[in-house]
Amino acid sequence: MAEGGHERAVVTVLGEDRIGIIAAVSAQLASRRVNIMDISQTTVGGIFSMVMWVDLAAMTVPLDAMVQEMEELGQRLGLIIQMRHMAIFAAMHRLDREEP
Repeated sequence: MAEGGHERAVVTVLGEDRIGIIAAVSAQLASRRVNIMDISQTTVGGIFSMVMWVDLAAMTVPLDAMVQEMEELGQRLGLIIQMRHMAIFAAMHRLDREEP
C-alpha cells in the first residue's frame, strides 16, 4: 500500500475506441481507492489513447497488485493498460541529465 501523500503514478490506455473505456478504467481505480488527479484522452483514426495521473496515497492494495489488475483489465477489454509509479519517470529524467 502507498504511504504518505506524495505517491503518484501514471496510467496509460491504448486501443480501439468504444463506449465505456473511461468508465471501466475509472471504476477499477476507484475500487482500490486510487484517486484520479488529471486525465487526458483523445481518439485519432478510431484509436483511443488516455493518460491519467493518479494519487496512490489511499490505495488499498500493493502497487504490484494494482499494476497486475490494470494489465488484466486491459486484456479483458482488448486494450493496453499500463500503470507506472512516478519514481520511474524521475529516475529516467535523472539518467537523461547525467553526462557520460
